[in-house]
Amino acid sequence: MTPHPAYRTAGTERPSRWLVTVDHATNTIPDWVCGDSLGIAAQDMARHIAYDVGALGLAERLAARLDAPMISTDFSRLVIDPNRGEDDPTLVMRLYDGTVIPANRNACAEQIEQRLARLYRPYHAALADIAGARTDRVICAVHSFTPCLRGRPPRPWQVGILYSHRDARLAKPLIAALAAQGLCVGDNEPYSGHLDGDSIDRHALTPGRPNVLIELRNDLIAQPDGQIAWADRLAPVLDQVLRDSGL
Repeated sequence: MTPHPAYRTAGTERPSRWLVTVDHATNTIPDWVCGDSLGIAAQDMARHIAYDVGALGLAERLAARLDAPMISTDFSRLVIDPNRGEDDPTLVMRLYDGTVIPANRNACAEQIEQRLARLYRPYHAALADIAGARTDRVICAVHSFTPCLRGRPPRPWQVGILYSHRDARLAKPLIAALAAQGLCVGDNEPYSGHLDGDSIDRHALTPGRPNVLIELRNDLIAQPDGQIAWADRLAPVLDQVLRDSGL
């Protein structure tokens, strides 16, 4: 039996400085994880709690437009979250946006270590290799967010640009450029862009690589036409912002 892949890549030979990453690309559960079921309903596995809806399709098209390599996970964030440090208490979520994850409530240290060894660490090792293939690499992380968490107010932003206080060199001008197009842009919304041990911290901030993290509202990119439209909109702005930055 072929082992379940931890990640997938595309365009590794492409010449762009950009590297497009998708930490939460799929809602796949490998068959060796609790018999490929986390004990939640199919409709919950189709929600944002299991993966970033539309992010993979957008990232594939954006990477092609940028002529850049791309790497994406091939496991659900509910199995183990690659956008968290290994010591983060939310690495294996037990409750997410009102849904209890039964298979994670009693996950033992051995099970978590297996998920780390077979999924989380191989993904990060591959990401580090691609990022390190050139010295002037720039990271563009693609995510999506739900228009409304359960019991919370609607989120007004079409797109959010997240960044750390340690490096806003590309994020701030990108926010300004997108806002100038008349978009409702979140400045470090709907989340803060800094989390110790997350993917940007690990692969961009620590090695000193310029970076941006783009969050698209998932109703705008759930279908291919939206993914194409947003890739066409974002790619030239990203390239222009990077050129203007002098980085």
